[in-house]
Amino acid sequence: MSRNDVSRAGGGLQTRPSQPAQLADVLERVLDKGIVIAGDIKINLLDIELLTVRIRLLVASADKAKEMGIDWWEGDPFLSRNGRDQRDLDSRLRRLESAAGIEEGDGE
Repeated sequence: MSRNDVSRAGGGLQTRPSQPAQLADVLERVLDKGIVIAGDIKINLLDIELLTVRIRLLVASADKAKEMGIDWWEGDPFLSRNGRDQRDLDSRLRRLESAAGIEEGDGE
């Protein structure tokens, strides 16, 4: 071996090609750290603003979002299957079925 080969191998200058990042690894990092995508779209006509659309997108895991103080899904009745909202829906469904003449257990 030549002197250059030895010094490269012994000196740690030799680098290996890095493995391509797997999709799962990238997704895990994004959900762990979170990523924010922001943008504004403005439509003007003769210096008069006609429309402004502001886009703010946060991609993160639920745990990371909770750390940041974001937990809107916990109080969203559409996403909640517990509590008063579910009982109200069940009661309403029974009344509608009764009005339509559908007995419990029909249609199965």
